[in-house]
Amino acid sequence: MRFNLVAAILLILVGLFMLATNLGWTNMNFTRLLTTWWPVGLVAVGIGMLFGRGK
Repeated sequence: MRFNLVAAILLILVGLFMLATNLGWTNMNFTRLLTTWWPVGLVAVGIGMLFGRGK
């Protein structure tokens, strides 16, 4: 259940960011942001797996 919640929140945030870019509210490039910060996702997944094992 926790994974579903995290996945849902992540999808909502990505969708909102892409919508804001398409509407011209921000001029950030999603592809550039993704290619720069993808390792943070790996670290977050690793930390979640590490601390989620006790449950």
